[in-house]
Amino acid sequence: MPKRAREEDAEERPSKRAAHLDRLSCLSDELLLRILSYLPTSSLTRCQRLSHRLYVLGGDPQVWKSAYYNRFVRPRAARIPGIREKDPASNSLFFSSKASKWLEDEALVKQGRETNWKRQYKIRHNWSTGSCNVSELQVAQRTPTQQRFLVQLHEGIAVTVDDFCGLQAWSLRSKRGRIASISLQSSTHYKAFPTALAIDTQGSSKTTMTVIVGFTNGRYSVYELQVVSGIFKLTYADAGPTSSSVEAIAYSHPFLVALRRRDTCCVANRLSIYSFSADAATDAGAGKPAVGDSPKLIASFRSDNVWPPTSLSLRTSAQSILVSIAYSQPTILAGWSVGLQELRLTPEGVITDSRLASAVGQDFTPLALTSPQPFLSSSRETLLRASTHPSLSPSIPTSMSYTHPYLLASHPDNTLMFYLVTSTSENLSISQGTRLWGHTSSVSGAHVGGRGKAVSVSSYGEDLRVWELEGGMSSTASKRRLAAGGKSVQVRPEKKTDAGILGADLLSTAISIGDGGLGCALEGWNDGVALTKGLVGFDDEKVVVLREKKPGSRELVVYDFT
Repeated sequence: MPKRAREEDAEERPSKRAAHLDRLSCLSDELLLRILSYLPTSSLTRCQRLSHRLYVLGGDPQVWKSAYYNRFVRPRAARIPGIREKDPASNSLFFSSKASKWLEDEALVKQGRETNWKRQYKIRHNWSTGSCNVSELQVAQRTPTQQRFLVQLHEGIAVTVDDFCGLQAWSLRSKRGRIASISLQSSTHYKAFPTALAIDTQGSSKTTMTVIVGFTNGRYSVYELQVVSGIFKLTYADAGPTSSSVEAIAYSHPFLVALRRRDTCCVANRLSIYSFSADAATDAGAGKPAVGDSPKLIASFRSDNVWPPTSLSLRTSAQSILVSIAYSQPTILAGWSVGLQELRLTPEGVITDSRLASAVGQDFTPLALTSPQPFLSSSRETLLRASTHPSLSPSIPTSMSYTHPYLLASHPDNTLMFYLVTSTSENLSISQGTRLWGHTSSVSGAHVGGRGKAVSVSSYGEDLRVWELEGGMSSTASKRRLAAGGKSVQVRPEKKTDAGILGADLLSTAISIGDGGLGCALEGWNDGVALTKGLVGFDDEKVVVLREKKPGSRELVVYDFT
C-alpha cells in the first residue's frame, strides 16, 4: 500500500515531551538546601531519587538535624515544666546549631562526635510507629526448665547466664552470633545457680564490658568481657558463705550493691554495699582472683518488708552514692502496692539520708473488718478492697522497673501500673498509680528508660507495646489518654514467626490433633505458642525478649528498629 502523502498545509504535530525550563539546576547549593529544609521528610527522601546532586543535598546532616529537633526534641521540651522560657522572644525551643536545648539527646551533639542524623531520625520514627524487623537467635537448646535463664542487653550485645550453658555473650549487630563464653564452675566453690545478672553501663565501652553474676548461695562474681578478642575474664569471685540468695544486683565502678533474700522467707531482707579498690587485678595465669582483691563492705541494712519483684538502682558521684530500691508492698486485705527507699551515703559508707515512700499514703484505711461481705470469696473480697484505691492491685506484680522518676509495674491481669516519683531535698513521694490498658494477655515483663519510654510484653503471642510515659501525668486529659493506651504503640514486626500460624489457626490445629476433649486441645495449643519469659530490655535501637517455644529450648527475639 503506497504511503500517504503528507499535506503541506497540515499543522505540525506537537512534541510528545513538552520542554520544561530547569530552574533548579542554576541555583546554588546554599539556596537548594534552604528550599529542602522546608520540605517534609517524606518529600525530602523522594527528592533524593531525582539526581545525584539532590541525593547529596537531601542527605545533608543539618537538614536532618533540624528535622530531628523539630519533631522529637522540641515537643518534648515544651511538655517538661520549667523548660519553656517565660520570655516569648527566647529561641531556646527553636532549632539552632548552638543555642537549642537538646535535653537527654545532648550526647548526639557533643563536640567531636559525628552523628548520622538521617539514621537517628529513621530510628526514632520507627519507634513512634512500631515498625521494626524481627529475628530470632537461639541461645539454649537443652537447658533444664527449672533453672533460671538471665539476660541483659547493652550496646548491641546480649549477655546470658544459666548453670547449664554458663556465661555467654551474643552480638546482635549485623554479624550475629556468640562471641564469648565461660563456665561458672571456676567462680563457685560448690554447686549454686545464678539468680541475678547486671552490667556496668557507665564504665563499659565498645571494647570492654563489666558483668556481675549473683548466685543462690549469696556469692557473686565479676567478669570482664573483651569484645574484640571474644574472652570472658574472671576478675573477682566472692568466697564468703551465706544462707541467703542474691535477689538483685547493681554495679557502677567502684561500688556494688547486692540485695539478698533468705531461702526460707519470701522477703529480701539484706542490702549490702561494697567498694572495690581501683587497682584490683586478677592472676590471669592461675585463673583465680589475686589475694587482696576483696571489696570492702561499707554499709549493710536489714529489712523485713521488701517483697519481690524488686528493682535496684545505683547512681554514683564524686560526693555521694544514691541507692534506690523499688519493691512490692502488700496491704492487709486490700491488694498490692509499691514502695521505694532511697539511701544516700558518702563514698566512705556514712549514711547521710534515708527516706521511704509508698504509693498508698498513711491516710489510707482499708474497708472496715467489722462489716465484711459474707457472700464474697476471699479473692472477690480482695478485689473489692483493692478497687477502693487507685494505687492498689489485687495481684502481685510480675515485674518492676524503676528509672527516676518513672516507676512501672506489670500485672497478670493484662495491665500495667504507672507511678511518678518525686524526689527533692525535702521529701520523697510516689504519686497515685495509673492503670495502663492495651495488652490482651498477662503482662510478663516491662522496662522503662530515662526519657519515659517504656516497653512491655505479654506472656503469649506477639503483643509487644511501646509507651511514651513522659507528660502522661501533667493533666487529666493526658492521664485518661495514657490509661486508655492512647500513648502506646503496638509493635508490628515485618517477619512472621516460624510456625506461620497464630491465634485461631493455631488453636484449630491443636483441636484437630487433640483426641481427649477441649482440655487436651488447649494443652496442645499451649505447647505450640511461644511462652514469653519476660522482657529483657531495650536500648536506642533494639528490644530483646526471651522466649521458650519448647521445654528447655530458649531463644532471643530481637526487634530491630534501625
